[in-house]
Amino acid sequence: MIRIPIPGFGALALERLVLDYNGTLAVDGKLANGVSERLRALSARLDIHVVTADTFGRARDALAGLPCELRVLPKPRQDAAKLAYVRRLGARRCACIGNGRNDRLMLRAAALGIAVLLREGAAAEALRAADVVCLDIGDALDLLVHPLRLVATLRA
Repeated sequence: MIRIPIPGFGALALERLVLDYNGTLAVDGKLANGVSERLRALSARLDIHVVTADTFGRARDALAGLPCELRVLPKPRQDAAKLAYVRRLGARRCACIGNGRNDRLMLRAAALGIAVLLREGAAAEALRAADVVCLDIGDALDLLVHPLRLVATLRA
């Protein structure tokens, strides 16, 4: 668990991390540099889940051996499926990271929503739904590795 009291934002008690794959953890289906190491480090404190349509068909192989649960979702209504998944886990105990329009609902529902803007870009709706926006997945994951960065960004 990661506990982070943030003045003017509230106290976070995070137990789970839910991530999109393509455009978030990966570019063109390939895991971004440094992601594996950060996921391993975070797994000591958080249960990690990856939810994706797996557009490029590479998520299972790329995540093999990493401490995360992979859920490949059917293509229709992924936004609702991702939201339902986060709600089943307990949205108020989840941090979510994504970039796509289909991530906006889970980003908004989560205790902490982080949007990333990698080479694929990010949907404007995802950016508006997030609490924090990062230009690199490493930086986004590092917010959880070094939680005082969240305090500096989100405090009132």
